[in-house]
Amino acid sequence: MLQESRQLLNGNEAVALAALHAGVCLGTGYPGTPSTEILENFSLLGGKAQWAPNEKVAYEVGLGVAFGGGRALVTMKHVGVNVAADPLFTSAYTGVRGGFVFISADDPGMASSQNEQDNRRYARAAGVLMLEPADAQEAYEYTMRAYEISEAWRLPVMIRMTTRVCHSKSVVRPSGVAIKPPEPAHFVRDFASLVMVPAFARPAHRRLREKLARAEEWNEQSGLNRKIMKSEDLGIITSGVSFHHVCEAAPEASILKLGMTYPLPMQTIKKFIASVKRCVVIEEGDPYLVEAIRYEGGAVEGKPDMYRFGELNVSRVRRILNGDTSPEPVPPRGKPPQLCQGCPHRMTFAVMKKYDCIVSGDIGCYTLSVLPPFETMDSCVCMGASVTVGLGLRHALPPEEAKRVVSVIGDSTFVHSGLTGIAEMVYNPPPTGHVVVILDNGTTAMTGMQEHPGTGRTLDHQPTNKLSFERVLEAMGVPNVTVTDSPPAFEDALKAALERNELSMIIMRRTCRLAEPKIQLYEKAAAKCEQQNNSQNG
Repeated sequence: MLQESRQLLNGNEAVALAALHAGVCLGTGYPGTPSTEILENFSLLGGKAQWAPNEKVAYEVGLGVAFGGGRALVTMKHVGVNVAADPLFTSAYTGVRGGFVFISADDPGMASSQNEQDNRRYARAAGVLMLEPADAQEAYEYTMRAYEISEAWRLPVMIRMTTRVCHSKSVVRPSGVAIKPPEPAHFVRDFASLVMVPAFARPAHRRLREKLARAEEWNEQSGLNRKIMKSEDLGIITSGVSFHHVCEAAPEASILKLGMTYPLPMQTIKKFIASVKRCVVIEEGDPYLVEAIRYEGGAVEGKPDMYRFGELNVSRVRRILNGDTSPEPVPPRGKPPQLCQGCPHRMTFAVMKKYDCIVSGDIGCYTLSVLPPFETMDSCVCMGASVTVGLGLRHALPPEEAKRVVSVIGDSTFVHSGLTGIAEMVYNPPPTGHVVVILDNGTTAMTGMQEHPGTGRTLDHQPTNKLSFERVLEAMGVPNVTVTDSPPAFEDALKAALERNELSMIIMRRTCRLAEPKIQLYEKAAAKCEQQNNSQNG
């Protein structure tokens, strides 16, 4: 048993604490709101944590840990699961030896995202087990249980969190929650399970479906789903943070709170429906539960489509239960976001506006250049798309218009998914060439100034190998690579690049003003450590 220790934690901190208590061998991921703080806190608690170049890499590294019998934690925001989807689907076939848990931190309402996809769909599509905590206490408990479940079923387990669960604080009591310590890591050769050629993948798919059928039966008695029986007139089926809204909005209702939402405990659900006169499903996002329950013949009400958008709250739940589809009150407008006044990269957008560039943009602080006073971002789709969308525009537009197209990408985003776009650019260059600008501010600024392979520092800000963008670009065959930290030099480089029918990369290297003081401290500490080592070795 863990010693009683009440702590005030948010959901991300609770997951980190549980990972430590579960004996996780490695935590890896890519920073993205609302998931970022999980690995940062895991590292602060003494766990081994590292940032990966992107979510696919993180998932695969974690998978390797689990193949070797270690326990792995992989974290990402919801759109990161799109990047990791390739290994995700196949890992359900291979299964795992050590506990493998990955966090999908969804963002209903798009507080800091380009979409509000509901990643519960991924669990069903890929065939991985899924838990949905409602608060920090459950985030802790479910993470501990997830490692038990993963090792019992030898399957990846997805913990689907949302912004409200990730960032809301509540009291967490870890006492009474303990699991078997992990076995020492050891690789066991198993061609049929781990090498997914068709001859092995076909029976692996059948094994997966058999496991999921047994896991559904197990979920009926798992203890992860809770009934609160009160009124026979109204029953509500819910999961995640919606449970707390339901408790306040309808205190008289009977509630079935689902904790393991794939595979669903359909017999428990059907019995609950039969025990009440009216049964309503309250869930944020897509009608995931409604569709699954109705498919099995369950007579439940869902929410009107207008409530599919954004987060739920107590008021919205009351409106759903009352069938109120009148227009909702418009929330007061807050201060619109903008590039920091001291951002050293503001001038790059002023220059691009001066030359009437068509800007293919990307994910990062600089996305805010779409807003006044710059209004210089013409597209933004996903991480890395600036390069490839820009190439498509160059291929399609008339030459005089094509020559105005510029792709703009940040340093962390470039490492995340810009490199393959550069390979495409070199391999299939447009007739007018192309211009790509890397805004290198020395950090992953938008998610809280995390490190990446281009900073030369690890997750805990210790020195490590540094990726040189200019050397990589030259090695890939880009003929024109310019590095500058001067606004006038940037303008000269951009003007020259726009005029030539060649491939050009401009690296504008100016440190984020907010990160600069911290970076100076990290560099001083590294220099001092190196000096001490040299004196000891001398």
